[in-house]
Amino acid sequence: MQRARNTGAESAGAKGASAKKNYRDRIAGLLDRFKKNLEPIDTFIKGFQTPTNAAFTQQAAVTANEGLKHSAAASGTSAASGNLLTEAAGTVVSGMDAYKNMKDAKKHETGARHHTAQKKAKTKGTDAVVGAASSGSYSAAIAKEVTKVQKAADAAVASEASGIASASIGGIKGARAVFRVGKTARKYNEIKKLGDPHLVQAGSLARLNEAREQAGWAAAEAYVALDAYWNHDGRERLELVSEAIDAAWEAMGEARDATESLQRAERDVEKLSTAQAYAKKKQLTKIGKETVGGAVGESTKAAAVVVTAVAAGTAGLASNPVGWGLAGAGAGLVLGVTVYKALRAATKRYEEVHHPDRWAPEGETPAEAASRKESLKHALKFWKKVSKGERQAMAREIYALAAGPDIAGSGGTTDEMRASARALLNALKSGPAQHKLDAEAWAESLNDPAKTAGWIQEIAEQLASG
Repeated sequence: MQRARNTGAESAGAKGASAKKNYRDRIAGLLDRFKKNLEPIDTFIKGFQTPTNAAFTQQAAVTANEGLKHSAAASGTSAASGNLLTEAAGTVVSGMDAYKNMKDAKKHETGARHHTAQKKAKTKGTDAVVGAASSGSYSAAIAKEVTKVQKAADAAVASEASGIASASIGGIKGARAVFRVGKTARKYNEIKKLGDPHLVQAGSLARLNEAREQAGWAAAEAYVALDAYWNHDGRERLELVSEAIDAAWEAMGEARDATESLQRAERDVEKLSTAQAYAKKKQLTKIGKETVGGAVGESTKAAAVVVTAVAAGTAGLASNPVGWGLAGAGAGLVLGVTVYKALRAATKRYEEVHHPDRWAPEGETPAEAASRKESLKHALKFWKKVSKGERQAMAREIYALAAGPDIAGSGGTTDEMRASARALLNALKSGPAQHKLDAEAWAESLNDPAKTAGWIQEIAEQLASG
């Protein structure tokens, strides 16, 4: 009875923990979707409303138009409020993601799942801290605009304080982008050092081709021997012919196996070459986005608020055209990168359902293709992530090449090819050190079918990160 009660209590506790986890995940999911629904509005505010307000504020200062100044301040209040709502929602989501991934990293003490969770925890944790600071900056911006609306005497002080806060946040975001660019550039160089797989595998392919030629000659010689024994007139003719047939059959099998091994190796070289080219392209794209939208865009915006803050502190509420020009340029750069990301994501979502066969796993029957209308609807669901795209397909290819012989489809991979694929994993920061494993245990994890899904997720994440 006591054992039954204990078992029941444990079961109830497990159910309670599971329900609590599901409840937390549902809240995080709802908040994440809420944030993503706000992002288009936030993009409009940052790219259009804020620069337009800046232009009207500048015009009001030049013409001493109090009505226009009041309207611009009211619009600025609503813009900063929209920014604050989006930033606050994102901060909460990032904090919850960081907590969840910290628990996952502790649960999986080593291996691919540990590294994936640990990296996400660090990234999301930093996002939460920066988001909280940005929320404070937007709160200061709201206070600044409200003082303008109310024509308060301390409006200049509020403008200066808001400018300093905005400049600090812009500087932090710009510095973070520079740091990301540096990490991504190092990863790109590591991948580049691996060299062209066609050249790296040239010796291996030459040996396989030589083996194929030798097997072909052996098969030809076996058939010549068979013809000779077939024309033999002695009593042992049947026995000799039987032995010759067996030898010819065996030689043909070896020739076929050698040909298939060469063809498999040539296909693997092409796959690895494509995967390396894709990995380099992803790093270059990330460098470009971080440089334009982060390092340059955020730094330019930070410079803008410094200029306008100085102007506010030295000349009352007079606006500085240089500051507004810098602000417009910075907002334009950030907006451009945001629009580029949105269009790219929409295109990938469209392809995911309209051409499901394009990146479907090998040997798996792809889903039925959606119509153009349905695909366009799916493309507009900006809150959804692409789960069956090119990046996931490349992750599967890399894993198949690097995996051990016990993994389905990887048994025919040559040792040289497997070593090259594993060198790519090291370059992608998915090596033993990142997984807190020694080289032998790391190699064993690549040969464990139960860890296949974790490995593919890890590689896909590393392809996209710096």
